[in-house]
Formats: sequence, structure tokens, C-alpha cells
Amino acid sequence: MATVGNFKVLNALDSAKTQWYHFTAIVIAGMGFFTDAYDLFCISLVTKMLGRIYYTEPGAPKPGSLPPNVSAAVNGVALVGTLAGQLFFGWLGDKLGRKKVYGITLMLMCLCSIASGLSFGSKPKTVMATLCFFRFWLGFGIGGDYPLSATIMSEYSNKKTRGGFIAAVFAMQGFGILGGGVFAIIMSSVFDARFKAPSYEVDPGRSTVPEADYVWRIILMVGALPALLTFYSRSKMPETARYTALVAKNVTKAASDMSKVLNVEIESDQQKLDVKSGNSFGLFSKEFLKRHGLHLLGTTTTWFLLDIAFYSQNLFQKDIFTAIGWIPPAKTMNAIEEVYRIARAQTLIALCSTVPGYWFTVFLIDRIGRFTIQLIGFSMMTIFMFTLAFPYNHWTRPENNIKFVVMYSLTFFFANFGPNTTTFVVPAEIFPARFRSTCHGISAASGKLGAMVGAFGFLYLAQNQDPAKTDAGYPAGIGVKNALIMLGVVNFLGTLCTFLVPESKGKSLEEMSGETEKETTVSQP
Repeated sequence: MATVGNFKVLNALDSAKTQWYHFTAIVIAGMGFFTDAYDLFCISLVTKMLGRIYYTEPGAPKPGSLPPNVSAAVNGVALVGTLAGQLFFGWLGDKLGRKKVYGITLMLMCLCSIASGLSFGSKPKTVMATLCFFRFWLGFGIGGDYPLSATIMSEYSNKKTRGGFIAAVFAMQGFGILGGGVFAIIMSSVFDARFKAPSYEVDPGRSTVPEADYVWRIILMVGALPALLTFYSRSKMPETARYTALVAKNVTKAASDMSKVLNVEIESDQQKLDVKSGNSFGLFSKEFLKRHGLHLLGTTTTWFLLDIAFYSQNLFQKDIFTAIGWIPPAKTMNAIEEVYRIARAQTLIALCSTVPGYWFTVFLIDRIGRFTIQLIGFSMMTIFMFTLAFPYNHWTRPENNIKFVVMYSLTFFFANFGPNTTTFVVPAEIFPARFRSTCHGISAASGKLGAMVGAFGFLYLAQNQDPAKTDAGYPAGIGVKNALIMLGVVNFLGTLCTFLVPESKGKSLEEMSGETEKETTVSQP
């Protein structure tokens, strides 16, 4: 008799020293997340421009903007695709193996990034329809990257630094957001210098030059490049040893693969793993509910609540900046200059708070633990949201604009040094190998459901309470102040739901999932 934990290959993985291959895996998986973030968030940089190009009415007092239904579709359709992709590819990763599915998601992302920029048609409705079509499938590919990247990185890592490695993959999302902002700044600067245009209030017709149509297309298409650069490397990654040993039940193959990867000799005779019925329960069984039901509830609710707040902040921070006067009124700028101003504001936030928040988590997650970081993050987000919301009129005064941006940036910092990272890490660690990718996909899909609530809901809620001051086509909302109060309540609920999630710091994957609790027999041929 032997336990799963006694397999030499699994013990070797748990105790392996950090080496070059671990960093290679972080880069390979991380570039997918760089692309994910670039593609998901770059749309917020160009939606104002899309409104000017396709929906400006002659003689209107201010530039055109996307109608509410179109704006909701453009901003949210990729999130719908991502949710579907997380569920589908998460399930497929457990059925076919992580490696077989991994390359498909990357290629889908690359093709649809390019296709999004090539959205065709001469009429606004046609262009928006094709853009939404390709962004749905772009999101579908992005969705698959979540469970697969997290699962692969967790199953390659040792137990001492596993959290940091998974968090490092996810931290590439910060560089993707930053990269999108920087590239938009460069493109808008080049086009604005080359094709000079007056502001809308000076000359509405000439404020949007024909060449502006190239700007948004190029920004969307460039998202394919980083993923393409790692496609070959991703196709050469071996299947994870834990999947091969525990799901495919080929211990010898697992030992052989990991011997090459880790540059160590892992001896293993041909073994056949015979798992007893007590440890072979299904995903929808009472046994799974008993063992992992609360865990899955914890990972889904915390990710759901986090993404309501996180995506609301990211997708609509341009509206926040406009509301407090940090970005000038649209009519005082030309179309390309507006892209520059929005990109500059979002890049500053990413550089000063988003990226540092991710890497604080990378360096500290294996020292102070997932639970502590998530609790601190949700708590601080709650505090800062309420601090911004209740004295909101104070922050809108011109002399306080910079202080508002600093406070707003801190909510991003504690989102990333907090639940935005830990909600990604934990589901890859606490479920059995045969359900790991599926459960991560379910947790991530719950997050994207929250993202849709944030993306669609905040779009309407944050509108001014005075109907005369809302964006064109929108009904009166509850205002930015009350919307921020609601986000504060959401973060507080996230703090409470964190107590459903177990701490996995320093423990092996098999210990967390309970796969070592039941004995298994290993028969020699």
C-alpha cells in the first residue's frame, strides 16, 4: 500500500529548488495574461473615439458617444466570451489534459485580436456588430487561459514558492494594462502630430480626422503580438506531472517528463495507480459537496464580488476622471487628443498602483499567506471606497483633484495586493487534480459574471442624477458618489466571504485537495 503523496515525482516537484525552467514557465504562461489584460482593457481607451467617429451628429453641441446599448455591448461582449471560455476550456483541460488545450486558446486570442482591428463595414451598425463578434471569440480564448495557466503553474511549482509563481503569471496582467496605455499614448501622439486637428468646439467637422479610424484599429490589433511570440514555446511544454500521474495514471511518464524539466533523476518503475472508490467521487457528488462545497462557494463568491468592483474601476475610470475634471470636457479636444488624455490617466494609475500591487503580492504571498493578503485587500478597498464616496463633493473641487486620484489609485493597489491576485491563485491549489482546471474555470467564470455586473451596471448607475447632465442616450443614474458607496458595500461583502477560503501556504497540492487522505494501491506489473 502507498499513498499518492509517496510518489517520487510528486515529492520531487514539491521539494524542487527554484530553477530556470520555473521562470521560463512564468514567462510563457504570463505572456498569455499580458495579452489577456491588453485585449480586455484596451477597449476602454478607444470607446470615446468610436463614439466620435461613428455617432457624431452634425451640429451637435458636443462630440458623439456610443449609444448605451452599443457601449454596453462593446465593453461587455468580451467578458461574456471570457465567461464561456473559462467554463468550456476549464472542463476540457481536465478531460484532455492541460497541454493539449493550451495552444488552442492562445491561437484563438491572436486571430481574434487581429480580426477585431479589421472590423469591416461602412455603417456604424456593421462596424460595431463585427467588432462585437470578434471580441466575443477573443474573450472565449482569453477565458481558457485563466484555468489552464493557473493550473499548469500550480502543478509545476514547489510548495514553498508556488503562490509566488502563480501570482507572477497573473501579475503580467498589470504589464498588459500598462502596455496598452503606453502604446495608446505613442500612437495618439504620432497621429496627432502628423494629422493636426482643431478641438470639437472650434471646428466639429475637422476635429475627427479620417486617419483617426486607423488609431483604434491598430491599438486593438497589436494585442496579438506578445502572444504570438510565445506560441512555439507553449506548444513545446510537457504535460504537467500531476495530471499525468493522478488523472492519466501514468507515473512513469510523469517521472520521465519531470526528470527532463527539473534536470534531476527521478526513478520510477512502471506503476499503475488504482484509486479506491472513496477517492474517486464526481464533481457533482455529495462527497465533493462535503469536502469542497464551501471551498468552491468561497472562491466563486469572492471572485464575483471582487470583479464587480475591479472591472467597474478599470473600464470606467475615464468617466471618473472626467467627472472630477482631471480629463477636460470632450468638446475642448479633438478625437485623437482625447485618446491620449485617457491613455495617459490610465497609464499613470497602472504605473503607480496596479503594477506595484501585483508584485507586492508576488513577493509576500508565500510569507504572509493568501488569506491574510485577501483580507487586507478587501478591507482596505472598502475603506478607500467609502473615503472617496461620502465626501465626494469635497474631492470634485479642482484643488482636490490630485488627492482624489491618489486615493482612487490606492483602491487599485489594494485590489492587486489583495483579492484580484489571491482569487486567481487559491482555486488552482485547493481542489483535486481531476477537477482543478474545471473548478478554477467555475471560480473565474463567477468573477466574469461579476465583471459584467460591474461593466453593465456601473455604466448606468454612475450617470448624473440630473437628466440634463447625463451622457447622450442614457437615463439618469444614481451618480458617481452613490455608485462608489455601492462598490464599498460590495468590497465589504468580499471581506466576509474571504472566511470561506482555506489557507494553502506551505502545503502540497495533494494535502490541500485531500488526495492523500485515502489510501491507494500501487501494483507492479
